[in-house]
Amino acid sequence: MKHLGRAAALVGLVLSLWLVWRDDPRAVLGALRAAGGGLVLAALAHVLPMIANACDWRSLIRGANRPGLGKMLHLVWVRESINSMLPVARIGGEVVSFRMLRGWGVRPSTAVGSLIVDMQLTVISQLMFTMVGIGFLFAHAQSGALRLAGQLAWGIVALTPLLLLFALVQHANPFQRVTRALNHMTSGKLATLVGQSAQIDQSIKLIWRRRAVVLRYLFFWQPLQCVATSLEIWLALYFLGARVSFVEAIVIESLIQAISSAAFFVPGGLGVQEGAFIVIGGALGLDPATCLALAAARRIRDLLMFVPGLIAWQFSESSVARPAQRVERRARADLAEHRSSVGDGSRR
Repeated sequence: MKHLGRAAALVGLVLSLWLVWRDDPRAVLGALRAAGGGLVLAALAHVLPMIANACDWRSLIRGANRPGLGKMLHLVWVRESINSMLPVARIGGEVVSFRMLRGWGVRPSTAVGSLIVDMQLTVISQLMFTMVGIGFLFAHAQSGALRLAGQLAWGIVALTPLLLLFALVQHANPFQRVTRALNHMTSGKLATLVGQSAQIDQSIKLIWRRRAVVLRYLFFWQPLQCVATSLEIWLALYFLGARVSFVEAIVIESLIQAISSAAFFVPGGLGVQEGAFIVIGGALGLDPATCLALAAARRIRDLLMFVPGLIAWQFSESSVARPAQRVERRARADLAEHRSSVGDGSRR
């Protein structure tokens, strides 16, 4: 998987460069130069959807050790940085997030349950926003864009069963069933994990039963997050000299997110994202040079926001590891002391 991700990243990078070279590179660079520091402002605006994401994810966690908003914002930052910049098929960030939550004292079942339900609700809300974007293209775009809207609509139809799967999965005890089957296959060697998997299933069920939290996630925090991310698109286009409505910016963002998620195996959506900006932007009347400049603005955001996020992740790993190392050293010292006392007693 790691080698596949690297190969996909290389192919995507070559495709991105080819797209820029195929159009007028000077026009793209000229647009970026004219936008100047405005693109930095558009990139920094990404803090707003990160805050919304931190709030909705935090609402899924209960218990005395629930992290504060600052820690959840840090967690969102690290997770996005890993999933966006590294060849981890967009799951590496979740693994790191689990480790950080455990380091902060959150129960394993609670941490895993919040991560799974967060992914479920994100996929559901993303499908909803994609349908909104497709509806806008059908209603307002030129006839040339109807083919794109139709293809995206068929994609949504094909993915719709996921909505039913996510709606029913909390009743199926999937972790407990899989672990129990593995336990039988290994002659009972995984018996201790059956209880843990049952706790994860129970944690997922408890979150879904908090209907007010789920509805607030889907119909307040996620729309707020989408609007805040669309603000990045609108600001970038404004500084690039393209005047689009905020609704059109929301449409671009919703469809870009859908296409980028479908290409999850390509690190950072290299090449895929650039092509998507050209197709979707062209459907809304933007010229290819502006679309590529907008894609470059998204890459500038990644560099400004997510490279520091990777550095912050390394500091977080060391801070989480230090307490564990202290506990391990203390346990070894206690064990050595116990063995020494036992040895002294036997000699006496």
